[in-house]
Amino acid sequence: MSTVDERAAQEILHPHARVGAQPQKRWPRVLAYVVLIGTCLGVLAPILWALYTSLRPISDTLENGYFSLPSGGLTFDNYTQAWKQADFGTYLLNTVIIVIPSVLAVLLLSTFLGYALSRFSFRFNLALLMLFTAGNLLPQQVVITPLYLMYTKMWMPYSLSEGGYWINSQTGVILIHIAFQMGFCTFVMSSYMKTIPTEMTEAALVDGASVLKQFWLIILPLCRAPLAALATLEFTWIYNDFFWALVLLIGDGSQQPITTALNSLQGTYFTNDNLVAAGSLMTALPTILVFIVLQKHFVGGLTLGANKG
Repeated sequence: MSTVDERAAQEILHPHARVGAQPQKRWPRVLAYVVLIGTCLGVLAPILWALYTSLRPISDTLENGYFSLPSGGLTFDNYTQAWKQADFGTYLLNTVIIVIPSVLAVLLLSTFLGYALSRFSFRFNLALLMLFTAGNLLPQQVVITPLYLMYTKMWMPYSLSEGGYWINSQTGVILIHIAFQMGFCTFVMSSYMKTIPTEMTEAALVDGASVLKQFWLIILPLCRAPLAALATLEFTWIYNDFFWALVLLIGDGSQQPITTALNSLQGTYFTNDNLVAAGSLMTALPTILVFIVLQKHFVGGLTLGANKG
């Protein structure tokens, strides 16, 4: 039997085997796994180290050093002490008062604006969308001086601060977050709504549905994925804000959010890093829980439009 006949017979008996083919190189895949594992360890290492530090008594750390095994065991005393010393309960309530209305208002208003910019054609449609997007390009530090002066002179009815002025008011901080986050959310929502077929709203219009009914009954239910993704991002950004709360809430600190509570854990001449680590992990816990709850919708929102066209 000739060589050609032997190769043909092998292909018939083993159709999935390539006779004479070189073995596939595995080093690119191994290298990719090594890079991914190294990246994951690099991201998780500071968090795991902070967790380890927060569970060690400060006496053990001072005696044996930070890079050592615990000699007296691990304990949750740092978490209890940090919660009481920094009054985390009060600051957490202040954070909820600021974050929840800000996120809900941003999502609601940006959804309305995204619907108007994506479904209606008017003269300054594109210019208005570019205006909202350009607002994200302006650093917050650039406008802090005029905003601070405006907050000290403008009076707000039903304000949460004494005297009714915007300065030292949680309402004023909420308005700042709404103003600065509207541009990004409006851009995302309008871009997504443009992918929804217009035939759906046209059919509803033929059936006599008003513009508001089209929005609430057709468009809004289809926007659950981007809304969940934006809710996760906005909650994280506003929750972790330290700049506006530090500048605008200048009173006795009773209205400041939880991010400023960590300052009270730092001493003048000595800082208990184990206590700060415990407080930092407690501060980050709500954002982690929100991401876990909305993880499925968050990932779906990030991949929107990946299979379009």
